Amino acid sequence: MHLELLLAMLRNPASTGALLPSSRTLANAMASAATGADLIVELGAGTGPVTNALLTKLPGVPLIAVELQASLAHRLQHRYPAIDVRQSSAKQVVDGLIDRPGKIVLVSSLPFRSLPRHVATETAHSLCRFLAHDQGRKLVQFTYQPRAPFAAPRHLRWKRTAIVWRNTPPAGIWELRVES
Repeated sequence: MHLELLLAMLRNPASTGALLPSSRTLANAMASAATGADLIVELGAGTGPVTNALLTKLPGVPLIAVELQASLAHRLQHRYPAIDVRQSSAKQVVDGLIDRPGKIVLVSSLPFRSLPRHVATETAHSLCRFLAHDQGRKLVQFTYQPRAPFAAPRHLRWKRTAIVWRNTPPAGIWELRVES
């Protein structure tokens, strides 16, 4: 798995964002934050550590795993044939689900700080539109920085819910949702 991520990083460093997969501790914390969802959409599924934690901790909850890089998406589909793996941008998938009802949780490992600025901006705007469409939705995002992953409009609020020290490097878990 480490080699697959390293190769993906070499092919496209801006969209990969990490040399090592998320630790089991971080993956489990991300999955725990999605409890109660009717549908989970994992953005930037990569080599699958968060995918695995989501399937283990939340069996029976439909999961859409989104991965832009073809080699990683194919690997995920082979490893988890029962889930809906989409080789696509996060923006395309989220925009296509905007009218879907139910409590939808976006679980994101997207590297907002290393993505090209226009891609990060378009993706963040799409995620914010999606969240604002229904108050039952939220985004769970991790970041290696001590601040929120990206700026959000006033009607949405970031809250750091955890710091996972048992990850290389340590990561903060943040949730974004409509301010109540």
